[in-house]
Amino acid sequence: MKTESVKALIEAALPCTYVEVEGDGSHFYATIVSSAFEGLKLLDRHRLVKDKLKAHFDSGELHALSLRATRTPQEAQP
Repeated sequence: MKTESVKALIEAALPCTYVEVEGDGSHFYATIVSSAFEGLKLLDRHRLVKDKLKAHFDSGELHALSLRATRTPQEAQP
């Protein structure tokens, strides 16, 4: 899977204002800014993303995704 494909999966699953994905085709690292994270603790934010992509993990299409940052739009402002 390519980084662009992982980014597209995340953007389709969540209302994102920013998504950055890096990786080597097997393991990916993502930074996500989404209003869906409002009121959620860090662990719940990560669970939300992983749950939304569960079918892709279960099929083996997506092997590993590490979440570098999961922020709300307000938290992402300088």
